[in-house]
Amino acid sequence: MSLKIGDIVPNFTAKDSHGEVFESQSVLGRKPLVIYFYPKDNTPGCTTEACSFRDQYEDFKDLGAEVIGISSDSVKSHETFANKHQLPFILLSDEDKKLRHIFGVRDTLFGLLPGRVTYVIDKNGVVILIFDSMNAGKHIPKALETVKELVL
Repeated sequence: MSLKIGDIVPNFTAKDSHGEVFESQSVLGRKPLVIYFYPKDNTPGCTTEACSFRDQYEDFKDLGAEVIGISSDSVKSHETFANKHQLPFILLSDEDKKLRHIFGVRDTLFGLLPGRVTYVIDKNGVVILIFDSMNAGKHIPKALETVKELVL
């Protein structure tokens, strides 16, 4: 399966950085979402991306949106990463790569590195942006601009 623009995101569950089961239906179809997939906790690009989302998190919240970061790292790794960088948003563990499969996030660099893809989903659960770039710094402004267009 691979989501495309215009598709409705199916409900899914995953463990968050506290070891709690996150159910997507708690936010899907209720508010705009920014779901970003990233390769690995505590690597330079991923840390830059997470901290940039952190620094602009209030801007997303002011627009009524929620931010969710997803990687295949463990719950414990996410907990350490979130605490170290004071990340206020949800981090989900996708150790079995089930969510990457649902969303259609491909590996890059000849299959050596998990992809970095950001999805913006409107309040009805419809994918309106898929931004695929290994350049971590470009994801936050693109996502914020798209969310602003949703609410204006």
